[in-house]
Amino acid sequence: QVQLVESGGGVVETGGSLKISCTASRDNSNGPWMAWFRQAPENEREGVAAIRSDDDSTVHSDSAKGRFAISYDRTKKTMYLQMRRLQLEDTAMYYCAAQGLDYNGALAQDSYDYWGQGTQVTVSS
Repeated sequence: QVQLVESGGGVVETGGSLKISCTASRDNSNGPWMAWFRQAPENEREGVAAIRSDDDSTVHSDSAKGRFAISYDRTKKTMYLQMRRLQLEDTAMYYCAAQGLDYNGALAQDSYDYWGQGTQVTVSS
């Protein structure tokens, strides 16, 4: 089992920045991918960005490209999501995830078996 703990969520004004973190309890023997997903009320959960913990390869969703940056610190087993130029539609619960046994793409929910409890990001006008 890999336990994931997110932190850093909060309220930020439109156009502002926020950095959220996710710390893993141990290395994941299933595979190197870790990812951020988000879910707004009445919306489906969507992939935001993913990273390989072994070589720092990244994938960003179209909505995240140019504004969000995912990174990973191996010494701390911590993944980050730096979010800039935040918009109202970025308001959501943000979840981190670690790869499961079956890999179906970096931003596919069913690629991930381990999930954090979520951290709320609210963008205000």
